Amino acid sequence: MAAQDAYEQHHLDRLILVPAAQAPLKPSDVQSSAEDRLAMIRASVEWDTRFEISDVELRRGGVSYTIDSARHFRALYPQDDLFWIMGGDQLPNLHLWRDIEELATLVEFIFLERPGFPVRATPHIPGLRLHRCDGHLLAISSTELRERTRRGLSLDYFVPHKAIVYIKEHSLYRDRR
Repeated sequence: MAAQDAYEQHHLDRLILVPAAQAPLKPSDVQSSAEDRLAMIRASVEWDTRFEISDVELRRGGVSYTIDSARHFRALYPQDDLFWIMGGDQLPNLHLWRDIEELATLVEFIFLERPGFPVRATPHIPGLRLHRCDGHLLAISSTELRERTRRGLSLDYFVPHKAIVYIKEHSLYRDRR
């Protein structure tokens, strides 16, 4: 839903979903294999021609730094305006991102304000270009979705149906006791 909101509101030509191998500021967040996460994304959007998927960070492995992916996409699309879509809850940490001043020259940021994390101030980063995306805000996190799965609660209306089927078929996020 967030990808669709950003795509529509900012009139993007394409939107490439890039699953991280390991987010540097969330070291314990990965709870399924790269293969499973890529398969869930494919299942979720394979029918939608507006979206593409890149496994560049998964193939690279290790900690995924946005600057590395931005350099990759800048080389692929040297004449295009590039945007990085992120949750507004990440804005206070943006100054911690690797090579943020170079990153600010390579991409513009679209941030989605998340419920419970109103954007109060934007970081002072030279050249930073921020665009707000007002969309359909869901007050649910990936952590909460995994917990719903562990507890046997439905993911319907939170997650695309084909991703739910994949999660069930592969017994993802269940207690392994």
